Amino acid sequence: MKKEEVPQHGGLTAGCREINYAVDADGSYSLELSVGWEAKNATLRQAWETIVEELHLVLKEISAGRKSPLAYHMAKNQMDVPLLAQYSGFSRWRVKRHLQPQVFNRLNSNVLTVYATLFRISIFQLQQVPDQPDLRIEDMDTSGTQL
Repeated sequence: MKKEEVPQHGGLTAGCREINYAVDADGSYSLELSVGWEAKNATLRQAWETIVEELHLVLKEISAGRKSPLAYHMAKNQMDVPLLAQYSGFSRWRVKRHLQPQVFNRLNSNVLTVYATLFRISIFQLQQVPDQPDLRIEDMDTSGTQL
């Protein structure tokens, strides 16, 4: 694409800019900054909607007593058991056990602190879940900044 055709559509990238290759007036490739383009915005919106749907499903599992609040915070941070195990230093089987409400409710403060620190929330917040997911695509304006 030509330098003047580099998309500048804004979108869901929260003020981030990306580098694109473009052909300048001399016919040489150059690096040009872009604030986003429509195809990427559509893809990001779809991905975001999928994450919110997953959060709704996890909240139903938690309210039914099948999962612990840890499952919500994992889904919100797009983590699975192997990834959380790697970041927390706990084995996979321990993380899986912590997803069980009866086990999670008995965790000591040292274990809860590891998870809370990892998710950058308090222990109290770790033990709670909202009624509805607290990530909503509607809270983003067209420039990508949260309202």
